[in-house]
Amino acid sequence: MATSKLQALWNHPAGPKTIHFWAPTFKWGISIANIADFAKPPEKISYPQQIAVTATGIIWSRYSLVITPKNWNLFSVNVAMAGTGIYQLSRKIRNDYFNEEQQPTLAKE
Repeated sequence: MATSKLQALWNHPAGPKTIHFWAPTFKWGISIANIADFAKPPEKISYPQQIAVTATGIIWSRYSLVITPKNWNLFSVNVAMAGTGIYQLSRKIRNDYFNEEQQPTLAKE
């Protein structure tokens, strides 16, 4: 039984013999790097970079479900990209706009 499942995966149109498998597999590196950046201070987060990661994740998540064959590896990596991008953007926005410590104080005369 296990052999037939492995053979089915191997021969799948989006299986390991195709670019449709390897491209999303290597794309996981972006999501993993974004997760590693959770430890970064919010001041060092880039709006353009995180907007690009989030938009890419959202757009390609949808696309991966419309193409034939459905590519669940592509779908899952893009959901992870969108999720980590949204989280990083929320950290940056919270820090830039809602952080009490960075509010400028008025000089007393």
